[in-house]
Amino acid sequence: MAIKTAMNLIFAGVGGQGILLASDLVCDVALASGYDTKKSEVHGMAQRGGSVVSQVRFAEQVYSPLISLASADLIVSFEKLEALRYLDLLKPNGLMVVNDHQIIPQTVQMGEVEYPKDILPLCGLRTQRVILEKLTDLAVQLGNIRILNVIMLGLISSFLPFQQETWLDALQHRLPAKYLDFNLNGFHTGRQLGDKYSDWQNEIILKFEE
Repeated sequence: MAIKTAMNLIFAGVGGQGILLASDLVCDVALASGYDTKKSEVHGMAQRGGSVVSQVRFAEQVYSPLISLASADLIVSFEKLEALRYLDLLKPNGLMVVNDHQIIPQTVQMGEVEYPKDILPLCGLRTQRVILEKLTDLAVQLGNIRILNVIMLGLISSFLPFQQETWLDALQHRLPAKYLDFNLNGFHTGRQLGDKYSDWQNEIILKFEE
């Protein structure tokens, strides 16, 4: 498949959730699949539980790592509030994958602001393609909360133009051998979730065919 127009992905979440590793793995897979790939990231407060965002773009040729307003094809949000934070970057009726999980910011804990209660309705004004799953709970059920990012990669792999073998190779090269089985199980579980949305898969992927 030849992708002339860059495919734009945003990974957003909170420090410690594995956002940067997830975006690194997507870059690994895109490069291994023969695409020019660019990435940018902001994680100045990551170790304190602050907001983390990484942008990934790939195509036959990519000139900039930055995603413009209303041009992201996919937002992968590891926490519900972060889905709202970057909503203006999403294309109208683009795809959102949202972890149904709350991490209360310090400003909310201190009573300065309230955690928004209308996150999903606001997302719905932008797109009807919102996949909301309790993925943190699923990671705990599978035995290790740290595989959340790989579960989410497995889910979005259903919508990206890469071979599953390329994903598995990237996981094997990036991850420590002692954690590989946990992560492979998480990836396959996420992939099964993504495959439930088969009607959306064709609508998303066919846009990027030449």
